[in-house]
Amino acid sequence: MSDKKNWIKGATSEHRGAFSRKAEEQGMSSAEYAAEVTANPEKHDPKTVKQANLAKTLMKLRKKKENKGKG
Repeated sequence: MSDKKNWIKGATSEHRGAFSRKAEEQGMSSAEYAAEVTANPEKHDPKTVKQANLAKTLMKLRKKKENKGKG
């Protein structure tokens, strides 16, 4: 089970906060910017698209975890 959680650390440890900074520069929240990037991937570089996909995945995981605790 711990191996499943370790992928998050590996995916986020190298450039912490980079996607959030890009979102702030555009005047958006991370969620808004992730939606914008994934809706228009051709307008953004591939690294930003990957960051947006990861951000959306992590948001989903967080929601799942929060809902699980309310159960």
